[in-house]
Amino acid sequence: MDVHVRYEGDDDPEKCTARKLSRFDMADLHRSNRGTPYGVVLDPFAEQALSPADRSIADVLVALDVSWETAEAEGVALPGEHRALPYLVAANPVNFGRPFRLTTVEALAAALVILGDRDHAESLLSKFTWGETFLELNEEPLRRYADCEDSREVVAIQEEYLHRGTAESVE
Repeated sequence: MDVHVRYEGDDDPEKCTARKLSRFDMADLHRSNRGTPYGVVLDPFAEQALSPADRSIADVLVALDVSWETAEAEGVALPGEHRALPYLVAANPVNFGRPFRLTTVEALAAALVILGDRDHAESLLSKFTWGETFLELNEEPLRRYADCEDSREVVAIQEEYLHRGTAESVE
C-alpha cells in the first residue's frame, strides 16, 4: 500500500512525524491537493469510519498533516474516499494517553492495521521511540476493528470505548 501525506508544514519540523517518514522514504509528502494522489483519505471529519471493507479501495493511503482548526473550518477538499479513524489513544509524547490526538504516523499505522497490513504499520512506527507503545496501548481496539466486516461494526465497537471512557470519568 502506497503511503502519502497531504502536508501543510505548519507544525514544528523537529516533531513532525510525516517529515520523518519522508526522510526514510516511507511516505510521500504533497504540498497541494492537486498533487496528492486519489486514495483513502484519513479525515477526522469524514462521515464514514475506516473498516476492513475499505481494503478493496485502499491501494493508496493518504493522511492529513494540516491544521485541524483550518481543516474543520474550511473542510477537507482533497479528492478521495474519506474515512475517519475510530477511537484510539495517542502514544506520542505530546498527547500521550489522549484519545483522538494521533500524530500522522499513528494515524497511518492504525489505518494499516485495520486494513490488514500490520507489518507495514510496525515498519512505520519503528522509526519512533514510542512507536511500539502505540500498538501496545491500542492492541485490543485495533484487533477488534480489524475483525469487523464494515464501518457500522467499527462504529459500534467505538461506542463501547467511548461509553467506557465516559463511565470511568463519572466514577
